[in-house]
Amino acid sequence: MSSVITPTKKKKRSDKFDKLVGPTDPKIDALARERLITARVGLLLRHSFFGNLATRMSLTNADEWCSTAATDGLKFYYNSRFIMMLKPKEVEFLVGHEVLHVVYDHMGRRGNRDPQIFNVANDYAVNADLKRHNVGQFITSVPCLYEKKYDGKPSEEIYDDLMKNAKQIDINSLIEQMIDDHMDGEDGEGEGEGEEVDGSGKGKGRPKMSDEERERVRQEIKQAIISAASSAEAGQLPLGVERLIKQHTNPVMPWRELIQQNLTSCIRTDYSWMRPSRRGWHMDAIMPGMTPGEEIDVAVTLDMSGSISNKQAQDFLGEIGGMMNSFDGYKVHLFCFDTDTYNPQDFNSENMDRIEEYEPQGGGGTDFDCIFEYLKENDIQPKRLIVFTDGYPCGSWGDANYCDTTWIIHGDPDPHPPFGQFALYDSKVN
Repeated sequence: MSSVITPTKKKKRSDKFDKLVGPTDPKIDALARERLITARVGLLLRHSFFGNLATRMSLTNADEWCSTAATDGLKFYYNSRFIMMLKPKEVEFLVGHEVLHVVYDHMGRRGNRDPQIFNVANDYAVNADLKRHNVGQFITSVPCLYEKKYDGKPSEEIYDDLMKNAKQIDINSLIEQMIDDHMDGEDGEGEGEGEEVDGSGKGKGRPKMSDEERERVRQEIKQAIISAASSAEAGQLPLGVERLIKQHTNPVMPWRELIQQNLTSCIRTDYSWMRPSRRGWHMDAIMPGMTPGEEIDVAVTLDMSGSISNKQAQDFLGEIGGMMNSFDGYKVHLFCFDTDTYNPQDFNSENMDRIEEYEPQGGGGTDFDCIFEYLKENDIQPKRLIVFTDGYPCGSWGDANYCDTTWIIHGDPDPHPPFGQFALYDSKVN
């Protein structure tokens, strides 16, 4: 099982950055804004995708609370002193960095992962994309995270690797190399601190955003991404952005609809000689009739590797339980997994109301092979296997030939399971 990092104390960046926070010097701020505007123009000319999205965000001085830079999707918050520490081309890299945090919706993808470690993983992913596509100049004026092995990998996969190698990694050192402040808060609650900024963009506190505002911004950004991508030159978009475009323009079937279809298709009808079929009467023959009711035999497993929260798991199980009520008879074998399987339980029409009390277990890596090994070892071969997961396996996707499989994927915006059917999980739609 993967190692788990549990920092006992939240680590902040070095004192060099902390000392940058304070009252604004108008002269320094004017120079910093000019440098930021020049960087955005440079991106528009050389990297239109990044430039178009960058100009959507209003430049907002945050000297009073931000030690580097940050964004909530609407504004580009900056510390003027930090901007002046960077070379002009490095400022282009920084602006591109904030753009990709918004594009990849890193604030909405963390789940119950450790917030600081996930932020480190996000920076690795973003910086590798920017470096590969020569967006600005990679930042060397201050420490900046980069590992070639993470090039092209999503944040979730990088996070799993960091957790797996926790004992060999100086996490505090990595946190010091982050070049921006992440707006989901150090406590991982997604709320800011202090007071909201006013209409002029000035304020002493970290701005706050409600869940409704955050969702509205997310939908606006989705359309902006598609628009910006349409004007980008071939080969200019990072692979992760291309995946997002494909997802937004070619959505898959809603996950509830897919599961409902799967459940209906795996109905098993029993025959009985106790109820002769009328179809045989004209032949002077006795044929078995159908036993009243329908029986569904499915297995449901939850990926509890840390990518899916207990609340999401419970919401998903509640949906499954509700769907089962539309059938006369059913059997649901439920269990959890990470690199092993946990807490197997059976549910049917007699005890389905207790599924809300089910306790998800796990917390390691993601190994789909263990699902199929468990089913085989226990001689369980359901008519349909439903896997609720983030879609980032450490190894293979399991045994394609064992049973019909449906993947409900939360996290990976463009999953490619090699077998079975899949849908993207979104609790806010469908």
